[in-house]
Amino acid sequence: MATLAEIRAKLQQQSAGKSSGTVGDNAIYPHWNIKEGQEAVVRFLPDKDPNNTFFWTERAMIKLPFAGVKGETSSGPVQVQVPCVEMWNETCPILSEVRTWFKDKSMEAMGRKYWKKRSYIFQGFVLTNPLTDDQTPENPIRRFIIGPQIFQIIRSALLDPEMENLPTDLNNGVDFRITKTSKGGYADYSTSKWSRRERALSEDERAAIDTHGLYDLGSFRPKKPTETELMVMKQMFEDSVNGEAYDPQKYGQYFKPSGMTTGTTATQYNAPMAPSGATEVVQEVAQPVVTESKPAEQTQPSQPNTQASAESSSSRAEDILKLIRSRQKAQ
Repeated sequence: MATLAEIRAKLQQQSAGKSSGTVGDNAIYPHWNIKEGQEAVVRFLPDKDPNNTFFWTERAMIKLPFAGVKGETSSGPVQVQVPCVEMWNETCPILSEVRTWFKDKSMEAMGRKYWKKRSYIFQGFVLTNPLTDDQTPENPIRRFIIGPQIFQIIRSALLDPEMENLPTDLNNGVDFRITKTSKGGYADYSTSKWSRRERALSEDERAAIDTHGLYDLGSFRPKKPTETELMVMKQMFEDSVNGEAYDPQKYGQYFKPSGMTTGTTATQYNAPMAPSGATEVVQEVAQPVVTESKPAEQTQPSQPNTQASAESSSSRAEDILKLIRSRQKAQ
């Protein structure tokens, strides 16, 4: 288990830019379902992986929206999630294109639409649960899908020299209070905070760890795409930008919308890390931060409301595709 000093050192290193299981049960605690004004108290636990400095793992996904499904007139819009290979410190073929869009302000909304969405996977106990319909599983060690807003609160406290002990310490750790309010029509968690008092784990909590063991959080990240899958991702991206329908014949064996049954064996990149409807997970941000011409990570682009704006968006999409294809011909 990493020490608090080691975690601080790695967080600071990342800030300087130098750092390099089934999901179908109810092990995931849906904190986004708590009502406004309610609070859930949790206790985070270490990762089982001794090589993970942190007690969380990062997950970065790109959402590709499609107008529908080819051959299905009543399907309506669908969305496919693909993993961003920057999780493995490699060049993402989609973001390589999207980054250039932010040099043109008229394309920023389109860029944000295709920018990677970060979330962070933690594990621990739920101590105070305001969700009356949530049933604690036999294994009380739950998983948490934490968005950027809550994560920044966790991260900032770890860098605070006044925090003397690792919050996951079994004897001297602290609990975390997830408080939900609202801001601008979205869920807001900016008042969430660490408890002030340290607390040793109870006998029941220690027994649960002994009985069930801890999760290897890395096992809940998507599988790293192969070279073939990277090419498929790029083709899907181009189809999405062009406003085309999702083609299950072309892509079904590689990627597909969550819940779609196509008769093929698709890699489960789209198995939800949180139950459907957990949209607040990807809206957890109070004030977007833009660095190095990258977009604010969870900001939703404004939707066009008129025919003129729709035509403008279509024109930009065509320009983007021409740029992508001209680069491919030059390679």
